[in-house]
Amino acid sequence: MKISKDYARGFLGVFLAVSIIAAIDFLKPNISSAPDYPCNNPSTTEVLIDVASGESGSSIAKELAAAGVVRSSSAFYRLAVSDVRASSIAPGIHKVEKNLCASEALAQLLDRSRIANLISIPEGAWNSEIYSNLKKVGFTDVQIRQATTDVKLPVGFSSLEGLLFPSQYSFDSSTSLSNIFSTMISRTQSEMKKAGFGDTRGKFTADELLTIASLVQAEGDTKDFAKISQVVRNRLKIGMPLQFDSTVHYVKKSRGSVFLSTQSTFINSPYNTYRRTGLPPTPINNPGAEALYAATHPENGAWLYFITVAPRDTRFTDSYEQFGEWKILYKKNLRAGKFGSN
Repeated sequence: MKISKDYARGFLGVFLAVSIIAAIDFLKPNISSAPDYPCNNPSTTEVLIDVASGESGSSIAKELAAAGVVRSSSAFYRLAVSDVRASSIAPGIHKVEKNLCASEALAQLLDRSRIANLISIPEGAWNSEIYSNLKKVGFTDVQIRQATTDVKLPVGFSSLEGLLFPSQYSFDSSTSLSNIFSTMISRTQSEMKKAGFGDTRGKFTADELLTIASLVQAEGDTKDFAKISQVVRNRLKIGMPLQFDSTVHYVKKSRGSVFLSTQSTFINSPYNTYRRTGLPPTPINNPGAEALYAATHPENGAWLYFITVAPRDTRFTDSYEQFGEWKILYKKNLRAGKFGSN
């Protein structure tokens, strides 16, 4: 099986280049006069070029020439060995036009909008949302169910939720869904290690820290992540229910609303942190790197309450009376439409 590595950090992150041009053969014949199509030559015909992970520059050049994209493989190869951008061609199926000069062919291979089999996972995505994206690129419900059953979870983790790292992934046509999941999990493990999940001095397991990170991701803006992480700890320490709306939204599979009805807080679910104390049984989304870091690096404080009274205005306190006043302000701003349509 061939499997590509992800090359981006979700919609808000920086793309991770996947090296494609490998094992350059210095015994190639003289290509200084390789025939090339003229640039700016309009074309309306597109072909599909399937780039495998680790595929050599000469192999890609031959495929381009055979498909009529470039006039000769030598023209593209000559460019590939001299232009460092060629090492950032992502694995996957690329839609490119025919009759291009070598530089235009490279530009189209580097154009992310021309990549098929592209899976985008935003920070905080639920696995159910990721599965919907997988179906859009051709996987069936049966394949997804089978892959979620077959995939091997890291030791100490009981759920795939939270382990599919938010990023953009492209894969070649021979890649199995189980291998795609494994690549995502490996990235999550790498990011957890960077965030300090391997420090065993703390009271939380890696699985619990991942759950905390998912709560942090769901409950606030990046600037407030470390404070929210501390609120989780403070409430758990005194046996106080977390009472996080995000856990109920997870059960209801509802997005786009900051409002949670009182009736919803009575839902019978182990994820309902209004009715049950402690952490939810699993993560409630797939958190990004900042949330993972906040899970292991909370900001010191005695806060027990926080509330977003207006967009980008989240306030923290250890006073229930102060929290009550801010809640009135939140409801006022909600009625005034400051949170947009809900």
